[in-house]
Amino acid sequence: MARTDGGPLWVEAVATPAGVEVWWDEPRPHEGGRRCVVRRLPDGSRVDALPAGWNARNRVIEYGGRSWRPLPGGGLVFTNWADQRLYRLDGASQGDGGPVALTPEGPARYADLYLPPGRDEVWAVREIGTERDLVAVPLSGGPVRVIVRAQHFLMCPRLSPGGGHVSWIGWDHPNMPWDGTELCVAPLGPDGAAGPHTVVAGGPAESVVQAEWRDDDTLYAATDPTGWWNIHLVSREGGPYRNLTPRAEEFGDAPWKPGASWFAVTEAGLVVVHGTADRWSLSVLDPESGELRDVGGEATYWGPAVSAAGGMAVAVAATPYTPRQVVLVDLASGAREVMSAPKPLPARELLPDPEAVTIEGVHTHLYPPAGAPAGPAPYVIFVHGGPTGNRPMVLDLEIAYFTSRGLGVAEVNYGGSTGYGRAYRERLRHQWGVVDVEDCAKVARGLVTMGRADAARIAIRGGSAGGWTTVAALVHSDVFAGGVAHYAITDPESWAAETHDFESRYLDGLIGPLPETRHRYTERSPLLRAAHASGPCLMLHGLEDAIVDVGQAERFVAELDRHGRRWALLTYPGEQHGWRREETIVSVLEAELAFYGLLFGFETPEVPPLKLEGRP
Repeated sequence: MARTDGGPLWVEAVATPAGVEVWWDEPRPHEGGRRCVVRRLPDGSRVDALPAGWNARNRVIEYGGRSWRPLPGGGLVFTNWADQRLYRLDGASQGDGGPVALTPEGPARYADLYLPPGRDEVWAVREIGTERDLVAVPLSGGPVRVIVRAQHFLMCPRLSPGGGHVSWIGWDHPNMPWDGTELCVAPLGPDGAAGPHTVVAGGPAESVVQAEWRDDDTLYAATDPTGWWNIHLVSREGGPYRNLTPRAEEFGDAPWKPGASWFAVTEAGLVVVHGTADRWSLSVLDPESGELRDVGGEATYWGPAVSAAGGMAVAVAATPYTPRQVVLVDLASGAREVMSAPKPLPARELLPDPEAVTIEGVHTHLYPPAGAPAGPAPYVIFVHGGPTGNRPMVLDLEIAYFTSRGLGVAEVNYGGSTGYGRAYRERLRHQWGVVDVEDCAKVARGLVTMGRADAARIAIRGGSAGGWTTVAALVHSDVFAGGVAHYAITDPESWAAETHDFESRYLDGLIGPLPETRHRYTERSPLLRAAHASGPCLMLHGLEDAIVDVGQAERFVAELDRHGRRWALLTYPGEQHGWRREETIVSVLEAELAFYGLLFGFETPEVPPLKLEGRP
């Protein structure tokens, strides 16, 4: 799913006697790609809360989840990438001491960290192989206690205000969490373990993605029985529940990383992220009237990590001209202040002015090339990963890198994308490799009809599932002159057999269950149709990718070569599913630009040359 690790992810607001502190984590490509936790004090100073050499990431479900929480007094509990253990770092130790391990060595991974009020422990999802449970880890050290062992996948553990009940969200194969999940509530026994649970919301065709307690009897839940992820009021006893936001808008999204949050409960109401993938807003929701009061201003994107304390809320925001940055919002006045350090940006005239359009029913964001081309320009169709995901309309320096060099970019939120309701998402059910390819081709042809794109100079590119659509479009259509595939799936049946547990049944919904629908896998496999490629392909892959093995790329280019097609394959040691190291990010961008230069016939003297293998 990931492309680059470029922005803050998790955030937290903490009320202190001196004012509200803001915590977040940010990527450090120049430090080997580690994620560092940063603390912004009420006096405005910023400090690294995580010492050099420590990396607040984890590999739960391979995509990772919520990886840290601030502790009272300025301490931190976090998961460390190198060994996947949980650590505690006291506030006084940040300058002279070091983190202390809370969990033993071994195969266990931890994510979705949560600090239950009034308890000296951290709760987390623990993953050992393909088994997961909710556990409590004492902050002072001691044995790990199992709280819940229920569904195959779990997330969002929460303790009721009175401490008598625990809630969580769970689901089982073959569902993915955007297909169907269950919101469960169970009493906590004297031993700290959950008793028999009640499913209070969700089901096989309803997706609950977040739940927070309102009081001991009711919860707020982001769930989609109406076809949109709206906020509902749910009883802990089960039964009918009430939609507080009956709108054709999303108040949630696909939970690829356990720990995501689209709303926070405050005395002023719920702070909610809502809208569509064309524009996300931040508002305060009055749960009694359903009224929404905007506090997000001009931002077109608010990320899936919202926290609130002391009358303030914090989240990650962006616009088409500003990158993702941590923003603190005063809930009373709506005043906003950027917390994270400013990033150097190109001159404004080098940044594209994006436009949200719909082409034959396909949601698309257009980024025109710099300057005013005399005629139709070369265009690149950007395909997001997932495929159950989306691309928001925000500043993306990757896109600006290409548009500033005369290439137009069209981001396609093809059928199956989130952010436009379940019906649009379900367009891809059993149609992966068909609808996504057709939608990208529709946009490409539409750009030609609009006079924006040169029909002979249109390429396609994407990563992960977007890489699949890229290579599928090359072999199943004649629209594209070439493609760039980052860590791409090229053969669905072999990928289903070799990938990780979380996505091992994903293709049941995207293509169909095996072996009953094997003919679909054969018909759609780019690997088996490499001879029909409409142009050359650049493949880019990390050698430590546990989600899509590099063999997917190697076998595809071997088939291209066997059939006399042109190709290039670049691999990167130390990289997983997505680019995190500074040198890798630079290399893949330069290789991609060199590829477009070869494809479209323009010089690229500022980047190293790229050689295409195979017969010209």
